[in-house]
Amino acid sequence: SGAAAAAAAAAATAAAVQGGMVYSNAVTTVSPTYANEVLNGGAAGWLRSTLTRPEVKNKVRGILNGIDVVEWDPSRDHLLPANFNAQFPDGKAICKKFLQRGLGLDENPDKPVIAVITRLVPQKGIHLIKAALFRCQEKGAQFVLLGSGHCDGEFKAMAEQQFKDHKDIRLLVMYSEALAHQIYAAADIILVPSMFEPCGLTQMIGMRYGAVPVVRKTGGLADTVRDVDSHAAGEGNGYTFDGSDEGSLHSALDRALTHFKDERSSWAELCATNMNTELSWSRSSAD
Repeated sequence: SGAAAAAAAAAATAAAVQGGMVYSNAVTTVSPTYANEVLNGGAAGWLRSTLTRPEVKNKVRGILNGIDVVEWDPSRDHLLPANFNAQFPDGKAICKKFLQRGLGLDENPDKPVIAVITRLVPQKGIHLIKAALFRCQEKGAQFVLLGSGHCDGEFKAMAEQQFKDHKDIRLLVMYSEALAHQIYAAADIILVPSMFEPCGLTQMIGMRYGAVPVVRKTGGLADTVRDVDSHAAGEGNGYTFDGSDEGSLHSALDRALTHFKDERSSWAELCATNMNTELSWSRSSAD
């Protein structure tokens, strides 16, 4: 039967993956923390018995992913209404105003734009994305979501009902490459509240475009984002939280919003530092 054939194919694929791991010279993941989660946490799933074999475990290594810094370059990005970089950051304010106007949001430079660009699937922390949406509404911040996936029904309903024509909330249940570039360029904060994340590129692209990441401390998010409040001056680059509950998210998001509101010059320095961070594959290949 078709089901039996599918099961046989899946078993053959599993055996091939396991065999590949056993006989390979190296086994890699896309971040050091995810490698640790695979070996010592629950991230390995059905491969756990293979990965815990000494001859496999000893050759597992995490090499941090990188982004394409040619495709993702705010100083040359032709999809933006204005270009900018750390040395000449004024174009970012133009990009923010352009997005606010284009999406029908309140055109206010003092309202932080919190962006979520993601697949809408359980891995990405759906309940935390919703919690952030309502927290932004409560705090008078702007929230822009771009994404789709098999968990997008609730967001479609909210977009068409309670947040239809809202002056601070826009839920775009779709994907558009051009819009993604424009949202990264406009965002003050990029939110990535994943339940697990082998690496994650969103937070790195956000930093490249002068946004401050707020992330759940898991996998590659833990390797790329260092909390401003728990690191020495100049070493932090965003805000992190550990828990999977709304309170943990609120704590990190609130700290970021307070920083934006009360210490604008320090915020600008943080954004410039993030834009200057080496996030390319050149760094990764050196590992």
